[in-house]
Amino acid sequence: MNCDVGEGVGNEAQLFPLISSCNIACGGHAGDASSMQRVVRLAKKFNVKVGAHPSYPDIKNFGRAAMDIPSEVLIQSIQEQIAALVCILGKENIRLHHIKAHGALYNTIAKNAELAELFLIAVAEYKKNTLIYVPYGSEIGRKAKEHDFSIAYEAFADRNYNTDLSLVSRSHPQALIESPEAVLKHIVRIVKHQKVRTLTDNTVKILAETFCIHSDTPSAFEIVSYLSKELPNQSIRIKK
Repeated sequence: MNCDVGEGVGNEAQLFPLISSCNIACGGHAGDASSMQRVVRLAKKFNVKVGAHPSYPDIKNFGRAAMDIPSEVLIQSIQEQIAALVCILGKENIRLHHIKAHGALYNTIAKNAELAELFLIAVAEYKKNTLIYVPYGSEIGRKAKEHDFSIAYEAFADRNYNTDLSLVSRSHPQALIESPEAVLKHIVRIVKHQKVRTLTDNTVKILAETFCIHSDTPSAFEIVSYLSKELPNQSIRIKK
C-alpha cells in the first residue's frame, strides 16, 4: 500500500505504521522543505519507502489542472522538485525508492506519449536505481519499458475507474470509494482476477503491484486500518 503525503493533511503519523511506501509532495502542488523533512523523518521511523511526487508547478489548483507550458519549463520544474526531496533524503541517509507523478501530470502522461517521453527525460538521472509508479495500460508505462526504466504498476484503492482505465473525475459524486469494505473488495478483485469493475458496471483488465490510498480521502485512516487487518485473510500478496 502507498499514500500520497506531505500535502497538508497531517495524518502521516497515523498512516505510516500501516503502509509500505509513500509519495511525498515536493513543492509543485504542495509541500516545502519543512514538510518534506518532517515526512521523511516519519518515513524513516516507520521504515516506509520514500518516493517523490512531482506535479505541474501549480499550487493554486493543487496540480489537478493540466498546464500548457514550455517543455523545458516543465522538465526543469520536475527536476527541481525531485532534487529538493533527494537533498533531504541524503541528509537522512535514505534512498529514493520511486517516482510517481501527481494529479493532472499523472493523468496526462498516462494518455499522451509525447508528454510521457518528456517526463522520462526529466527523471532520467534516477533511472538506474529508482522505480516509476505507473498505471497499467498507460503511455508512461509503455515508454518507460521501451527505455529500460524499472516500473511498478499502480492502481487506486479509493477511486472508481472508467472503462478506458482513467479515473472517474473528482467532480463526479462516485469518484471516491470511501467504504473500507468496498475498498477491500475492489483490491481483491484486481489482485485475484486482474479485473476492475468500472463505474458503468463493466470489467476491464488491470494489473497492480502497489495500491494507492490518498491521504486526503476522508476515510483514509479507517481504510488502511481495515485493510491491514483484513488483507492477510484474503490469501493474496501485494508487492511492496
